[in-house]
Amino acid sequence: MIIPLVFWLVPIASVVALGMAFFFFRQMMGEDEGTPRMREIALYVRKGAMAYLKQQYKVVGIVFAVLCALFAFMAYGLNVQNPWVPFAFLTGGLFSGLAGFFGMKTATYASARTANAARNSLNSGLKVAFRSGAVMGLTVVGLGLLDIACWFIVLNGLTDDSLITITTTMLTFGMGASTQALFARVGGGIYTKAADVGADIVGKVEADIPEDDPRNPATIADNVGDNVGDVAGMGADLYESYCGSVLSTAALGAAAFSVAGLEVQLRAVIAPMLIAAVGVFLSLFGIFLVRTKEGATMKDLLRSLALGTNVSAVLIAIATFGILYFLGIENWLGLSFSVISGLAAGVIIGQATEYYTSHSYKPTQKISEAGLTGSATVIIKGIGTGMISTCIPVITIGVAIMLSYSFANGFDLSMSSESLAHGLYGIGIAAVGMLSTLGITLATDAYGPIADNAGGNAEMSELGEEVRHRTDALDALGNTTAATGKGFAIGSAALTALALLASYIEEIKIAMERTGTTMLNVKGEIISASQATIPDFMNYFQVNLMNPKVLVGAFIGAMAAFLFCGLTMEAVGRAAQKMVEEVRRQFRDIPGILEGKATPDYGSCVEISTRAAQREMIFPSLLAIAIPIIVGIVLGVAGVLGLLVGGLAGGFTLAVFMANAGGAWDNAKKMVEEGNFGGKGSFAHKATIVGDTVGDPFKDTSGPSLNILIKLMSMVSIVMAGLTILFI
Repeated sequence: MIIPLVFWLVPIASVVALGMAFFFFRQMMGEDEGTPRMREIALYVRKGAMAYLKQQYKVVGIVFAVLCALFAFMAYGLNVQNPWVPFAFLTGGLFSGLAGFFGMKTATYASARTANAARNSLNSGLKVAFRSGAVMGLTVVGLGLLDIACWFIVLNGLTDDSLITITTTMLTFGMGASTQALFARVGGGIYTKAADVGADIVGKVEADIPEDDPRNPATIADNVGDNVGDVAGMGADLYESYCGSVLSTAALGAAAFSVAGLEVQLRAVIAPMLIAAVGVFLSLFGIFLVRTKEGATMKDLLRSLALGTNVSAVLIAIATFGILYFLGIENWLGLSFSVISGLAAGVIIGQATEYYTSHSYKPTQKISEAGLTGSATVIIKGIGTGMISTCIPVITIGVAIMLSYSFANGFDLSMSSESLAHGLYGIGIAAVGMLSTLGITLATDAYGPIADNAGGNAEMSELGEEVRHRTDALDALGNTTAATGKGFAIGSAALTALALLASYIEEIKIAMERTGTTMLNVKGEIISASQATIPDFMNYFQVNLMNPKVLVGAFIGAMAAFLFCGLTMEAVGRAAQKMVEEVRRQFRDIPGILEGKATPDYGSCVEISTRAAQREMIFPSLLAIAIPIIVGIVLGVAGVLGLLVGGLAGGFTLAVFMANAGGAWDNAKKMVEEGNFGGKGSFAHKATIVGDTVGDPFKDTSGPSLNILIKLMSMVSIVMAGLTILFI
């Protein structure tokens, strides 16, 4: 088929994004890295981060080889899968890994330069850190669009497959991205929190030394962990969300407009790609708007970042009307409002997260105040705040789903096959809208660990109170933006996972067609799978709440979220215990450390975190892949749909709770450290440190990994649809 000329904006946007990422990287590298001591510390962190990533990629490489062999057997041996799937799977994993690698490489070079820029002014430090974060944001969207564009061109040029088959085949490279992202998130999260918890418990609570003090043996491992968890992990995570939303919507467009003719169908397929492409240019515009003034308060700094992100969001909302009108898609006006529903949901979730996690607002201030009565009340208050904070995101996503569905099908409540298909396409395109400005929203997230490391570098390099005050302000802002970014990522995962549910149905139909399996429609007539409507499908597989397979699947899905979190939390606990023992040993056995007369053995702590992360990440990650396969074999299609619904509902709510509780505990500690409720070293400070320590694996390991879990289970179900059909 002939690809429309307007499609070529997609690869052009990817090249522009990657080119600007390189420009910002070179700009950052041109900044002065500071004193010899600052350079030395940055080198320690850089070497540790790269060494860890190298080890992680070895483990992930083995997993990918095994899965790729399985997919090849399913495609070429059993003939239940498209022969392009193994290759698509590999490219998804490769590009996801590259996104994390480039982001982390930038972050490890940027931290010292941010600290040094903060010696001049707060604005200088903000600009270096934010534009370095933008490198990862632009790299993720650039690589994502490049991968999508290349596969679309290749499959259109080398196959005679229908658009439905092409788009569902492309969707499978999302599993490669999801698998890589989960390993990166879980492994990086275990690494960073083992070091962070060990450093806090022994250094700040027992030895009463400041955060990032060079006397603490775990401080380098802690700084390395910020990069491998919050940069490499987040980059791989949102690469997968970004591609998943675009590809699932393209697949839904191919299905929803299949009876309208090839030209209309093709326009519906490329629409989400074009919205994402235009979002690249508008994200760049927003990035250049971010700046601040000396002496800025937390609210001033938040306004600076909000200006860039909100302007980009408003502009993409306006541009969407033009894109869909230009494409001439049926009900372009309603679909444009579906996109706005997704954008608005992203903004609301971000604002709600900011409210519950920033110490500029009452919920976190109350947690700081609870420190006056001890660590137990801090933990109780934090858990309660985290639970309450789930209300706004859940309601927001619910409203966004209903609005995007209704706008897309013209408020048709008949539940006919056409109405369902168009409504689901609207939900998918709402997810694209939420993620369309990922270039700048991810920049605000990646900024966080860069600012955190800059503060650590300033402390260890003894740059003075004024510089440390500036880096503390940047770090506190980073804690809030990181929490906001996690809320945004979780919200986008919910919409994307819902779109993937519909894509799973299409993949089951393709698998049935490939194996020659027929089915009965709602009238009891024998038809081929390709002729089946959504009501036919739901009726044939008995997908309803009275089917015990659906209910059991839903229970397993909800349980999987808690099981996954339990396993990753315990993994952090075991690794942190070893870290605590090692730091205590060094304080005890190496004379002069606490007096600053001896150098700690930083390498042993880095090794503990590295080994723990490599060992502990394997079982939870493989479990996420195994559960959908087992449920598909045992409970069939109805059970898998129940699993995905249960996992989505339970996982989304649990992820918001954990991310917000952890972020609130972290910023409650920061508020005390700014001189409130007794300040550093006070009883309240020690209590909030305990809360922050409990919250560390909440917000940086288990919580953010859940949004990958719910999408990975969907992706695995889609890729394994052919295997499920064999057991029907």
